[in-house]
Amino acid sequence: MRDPIGLAYLLARAADTIADTSLISPTQRLELLLSLRNLVNGAPDDGTLTERLAQEVADQQSLSDEKVLLESLGGALTVLSQLSDSDRTAVRGIVSTLTQGMEFDLHTFPDESSGRIAALNTLEELDTYTYLVAGCVGEFWTRMTYAHMPGTLKGEPGITLSNGVRFGKALQMTNVLRDCSKDLRIGRCYLPSPMLNRYGLSLEDLLTPGASRRAQPLLFELLRLTLDHYRAAIDYTFAIPARSVRLRLSCLWPVLIGLETLVLLVNNDEWLDPAKISKIGRNKVYRIVAASTLLEPSDRMLRAWIDRLIKRIEARLNG
Repeated sequence: MRDPIGLAYLLARAADTIADTSLISPTQRLELLLSLRNLVNGAPDDGTLTERLAQEVADQQSLSDEKVLLESLGGALTVLSQLSDSDRTAVRGIVSTLTQGMEFDLHTFPDESSGRIAALNTLEELDTYTYLVAGCVGEFWTRMTYAHMPGTLKGEPGITLSNGVRFGKALQMTNVLRDCSKDLRIGRCYLPSPMLNRYGLSLEDLLTPGASRRAQPLLFELLRLTLDHYRAAIDYTFAIPARSVRLRLSCLWPVLIGLETLVLLVNNDEWLDPAKISKIGRNKVYRIVAASTLLEPSDRMLRAWIDRLIKRIEARLNG
């Protein structure tokens, strides 16, 4: 299970590096991204893409890890070809879906330096986006668990798979709401236009002082949706038996960190101020990891912890 998941992560991170670099135009990024997807899906590799990546992207990366990652892409593709047929198909599927999410961003939003802002058209579009960039990861993780650790996940497979998708969506919705102020300043508004209209808000309004208060009802509506996704993520986590310590903790940590982030968000009256991002500190993360590791065997104590966080969020939403 570790090999296909690790490889999928490396390929997705390489794709993300291409999609996010502002040093080349969105058109160039999209072209390189689609070429990478084709290589992952088995297109012949004549070395053109790796050469272009070295010249157009890797050489311009200030972060050495990203530079090394792009330069080692050929090796990653070789490892992909050596996986079992089922694992190779799964890795190709997840990387293809994730790159569709990156493609969505490049098609939907203006160039970061254009000074323009665009919003999503519908709530359904936001839901699709969260699937493409995160929900599909929960789906992939679940399928890998069924394939490599059969009998680990309790419950009906269809429900568990759906919960895995919603797990990913919960985490991405958290990112969307937490990072909204920063995304707005590079031209990206993931808040759907119909919701903005319903609350009497324009894209320009979101950049003004006092916008956070005016947009708080919209935030609360999306937080309720996000919290519903977390409930599915919680069910997913407790479908993993306590004896599968690593697997359970790998799900428990993002749930706890995500809910703690929602506590900050729901109480942040300046959530659209880029200087006041709702992000929990490193020491808090360490405490969550330490405490949850100790409590991992106890469903009762873990549920009590999670319930307390949810009640804090709901108290503000309903206050």
